[in-house]
Amino acid sequence: MSNVLFLSVSAHGHVNPTLGLVHELIQRGETVTYFGFEEFRAKIEQTGAVFKSYKEKLLLFQDGFGKANEEEQAAAAEDLLSLLTDTLRPGKRIIEDVLDQIQGLEFDYVIYTAAFPFGNAIAQILKIPAVASMAIIATPAEFMLAGKEPGDEEPSESANLDSYQQIVQELKEAFDVEMPSNILDCFYCKGDISIIYTSKAFIAHPEYYDDSYKFIGPPIFDRQEKVDFPFEQLEGKTVIYISMGTRVSTIPELYDLFFKSFADFDAVVVMTAYNMDISQFSIPDNFIVRNYVPQLEVLKYTDVAVTHAGMNSTSDLLYSNVPFVAIPITADQPYMAARAQDLGAAIALDVLTLTPQLLRASVKKVLADPGYREHIHQISKSFKEAGGYPKAVDEIFKLIEENGKRKGS
Repeated sequence: MSNVLFLSVSAHGHVNPTLGLVHELIQRGETVTYFGFEEFRAKIEQTGAVFKSYKEKLLLFQDGFGKANEEEQAAAAEDLLSLLTDTLRPGKRIIEDVLDQIQGLEFDYVIYTAAFPFGNAIAQILKIPAVASMAIIATPAEFMLAGKEPGDEEPSESANLDSYQQIVQELKEAFDVEMPSNILDCFYCKGDISIIYTSKAFIAHPEYYDDSYKFIGPPIFDRQEKVDFPFEQLEGKTVIYISMGTRVSTIPELYDLFFKSFADFDAVVVMTAYNMDISQFSIPDNFIVRNYVPQLEVLKYTDVAVTHAGMNSTSDLLYSNVPFVAIPITADQPYMAARAQDLGAAIALDVLTLTPQLLRASVKKVLADPGYREHIHQISKSFKEAGGYPKAVDEIFKLIEENGKRKGS
C-alpha cells in the first residue's frame, strides 16, 4: 500500500474535513504522515495518522479574522493583499522544514489542505501526484465576480504584487517549482485532483469547475468525541441552535444580540461560545451555552439554526435537514449564505444592520414556512448521493494508479 504525506493548516474549518478522509485512507491500507499544529495533534492521531508538527510557524491569513484585536483586524481588512504576501514570505523556510523532517522517507502522493500555499510546490519537489482538500467551494474567480459591480475597474499593480513575484522567484531558484501566477490561487491551491466537500447541485457557477474537481458531499464523520451535554433538556422542545464557528466567535456584540433576541422565546437555545468569556452577560434561563458542543448530535434535535455560514457548518445543517438564518461575517461565508438563500434553504442577514427584532422575525419565518425544509431536503438528497469519503478515496486511488504510483494494487 502507499505512503501518504498530508500537509495542513492551523484552522479548524480546514482540518476537520480531513479527519474522515485520513480515517478512510488508513482503513483502506494507506499509511499517512500528517503535518499539522499541536492544538490538532490529538484528533489527528486518533485517525491513526503519524503526526508531525511544523517547526516553522505558518501565519495563515485566517488568523487575521475573529481572534485578533480590533486594530489588527481593521488592518487586515484594509490590506488583505499585504497580509497574504506576509503569509507567503517564510515559504522557503516552511518548505525546508517539511523536507528536513521527511528526509529518508518515501511518499507516493501528497494531500494538502488547499489553504496551505506550499502543498503543490512540495508535490513538485517530490515529483509525486498532488491532491487538494478544499474546505471552501468558491473559487477566486467567483469571489471576484460576487464582489464586482458594473463599471468597476481592475485593481492596479501594487508593491505587494511585486513582493509576491519576488517570493515566486525565490522559490523557483531554491526548488525549481512553479507557484500560481495569481496570489489568491495560493490559498485555493488546486491539485491534480481537488476534493470538494459539497455536491455539484450546490454550486452556483459550475463553469468554474473542470473534471479535476471531485464533489463528494459534506465531510460527515463521527469523530467519537466524548462531550458531556444535557440532551435530555432538548427532548420534546423547540430547539434553536446558534453557532458562529471558531473564527468569528469572539464578537461580544453578537452574544448580546442573541440573548436579547431569544430570552423570552418559547424554545431551548443551544449556543456555542468558542473561546469566549461570557461571564459579562446575564444568560437567559432558556439558553444552554457551551464552549463546544457535538454539533451533529445537537442537530438531531434542532428545529432552526443561526449560523455564520462557514462551509462546514452550512453543510452540516443542510445534510441534517435543518433550516437556518445566516449571518455571514468574512471569507467564503457571504458566498455560502447567498447560495443557501438562493436555493430556498435559508435567510441571509447583513450583520451591519442586524437587530434583535429582525433576527427573531427571521427565525420565526424559517420555523413556520415548510418551504425551507422542502428545499433543504432536495439539497440534502444531493449531498447523500455524492459518495462521501469512500468516493474521495476512490478518486485518489484512480489518480495514483493512472500515475503508476500506487503500491499493492
